[in-house]
Order: sequence, then C-alpha cells, then structure tokens
Amino acid sequence: MKNPFATLLPPTVITQVRNYGKLMRVDKPVGIWLLLWPTLWALWLAGEGHPDQGLFVVFVLGVFIMRSAGCVLNDYVDRKIDPYVQRTRNRPLASGAVAPAEALLLFAALGLIAIGLATMLNRPAQLLAIVGAALTIAYPFIKRFVSIPQFVLGAAFGWAVPMAFAAQTGETPQLAWLVFGSAVIWAVIYDTFYAMVDREDDRKIGVRSTAILFGDVDLFVIAGLQALMLLTLILIGMSAELGFWYYASVAGAAGLMAYHQWLARDRKPAACFAAFQHNHNIGLLVFIGILLHYAFSKA
Repeated sequence: MKNPFATLLPPTVITQVRNYGKLMRVDKPVGIWLLLWPTLWALWLAGEGHPDQGLFVVFVLGVFIMRSAGCVLNDYVDRKIDPYVQRTRNRPLASGAVAPAEALLLFAALGLIAIGLATMLNRPAQLLAIVGAALTIAYPFIKRFVSIPQFVLGAAFGWAVPMAFAAQTGETPQLAWLVFGSAVIWAVIYDTFYAMVDREDDRKIGVRSTAILFGDVDLFVIAGLQALMLLTLILIGMSAELGFWYYASVAGAAGLMAYHQWLARDRKPAACFAAFQHNHNIGLLVFIGILLHYAFSKA
C-alpha cells in the first residue's frame, strides 16, 4: 500500500521528517515506556484508582513530548561525540542527516508544546514543571562533569511523579516522594545497564557514567539498588494500603530483576542492552498490580 502523503510531499521532505522522528527516538519507544510507567503509578495512586481523565491525556502526551525533547537536546549536545561511539554513530545529527540548527528548532517546537500542556495543569504542578524542564535541559551536560549522571536522568524521568500528585490532589504527600524515589533508583539501574554497553567507548572519549564508576562491581551495586527499589516499592504499598495484587506484582518484579542480572552476567554489550530494554516490563508489572488492586478493592 502506497503512503498517501507520498503524492503530497516530495521524497526529500518525507525523508527529513523520518530523520526528525529518529532524532526524537520515535522508532525506539522503550524510553517512552520507562518514563511512562512511574507516571501512571503516580496518577493511579494519587487518584486512588480513578485518575482524572483530562490529566491522564495531558501526562501521557507530556511524557512523549518531554522524552522526545530530551533526546533531541541530548543528541545536539553529543553531536561531536556520537560519531566515535559504535552504537550512536548513525544517529541523524552524528551522520549529518539533520543539521544542528534544525535540531534546535525541533527542540524549541517540542518545548512550546510542553509549555502548552503545562498551562492545562494547576499552579502547584506548573511550578514543579519548571523544575522538570531544568532537569531535562541539565542532563546532557552533567555527564561531562560528574560520574553519576544516571541519578540526574532518574530525577528528570521521575519528576512527573510529584507533578502528577500535585495536579491530581494539589499537594505532594510522602507517598509521592516514595514513588519518586523508586523511579530514580530504577532509572539508575536500567541506565547503568545501558551505559555498560558503551563503557569502553565512553572511557576513550571521556564521558562519565555509573558503569565506569562502578567498574568490576557493577552488577553487585546494581543488585543492591534493585534490593533498595524493592524495599521502596514495599513501603509504597504500605503507605497506600495496597493489597495482594500489588505485592504479587512486586514479587514478579523481583524475579525480573534476577533475570536481568543473569542476562548481564558476562557483561557482553548485547546482553546488557537486552537487560536495559527488558526493564520496562518491571514498570508494566508494577502498574498492573496497582490497577488490579483498585479494580478488585472497589468491586
């Protein structure tokens, strides 16, 4: 079946639109899921199983827009580094398919859309959105100066959690920060797996990461972080008075974490990348547990 837009737009325009999509990582949705799951945890917990429908739409769109904007900015900042890394040398900016000025314009457009979405939220959530935007902008630069950029990424990815609570309830209770803490720990876990893929290239070009910082004890440290995340998830369950279905999902998440350790046991780049990609199933499983809890407790 022919593309209906092919007769309306010249091939060069269609090709460039595809390049913009690749720059936004539209073709690699795992990052969207990793950002979306904690957001959905927060919306359902804040709404006690019945989140506001309008907020649901705003936050789902916001996740897509902010993740895309973050990817564009990250690639713009790394445009002179990515050509020297095996995994990233074919990215649109690194290959020259997209010009730096185009990337900045795309980032600005996505930023304007994000601002438009933020205007639909209440005042507390809007103030938190400013912090979230600052974290998103800061992350691409942080990895040049500190050895734990994954913690900044975790804060940026998890910042939708307190925003969701503020938008839904007008406040950010202790439960909101427990969920945020869990999201940050989880991001450090999966992004360390991700950084293990590029560890040798990053050492050569001077990019810092937790994979380099943890060195030979990387899997041991990840295991400790996994245990800490599980403890935080249990505290979330206790604080929100969740029941069997939620704790069953946490037990399932523990099993998945063990599987990820097994996948990355030899530290082969392909296996570490598989562990990273598979992590989004943990977020899905926890969300299913929250969903089932409210579905059956309200029945």
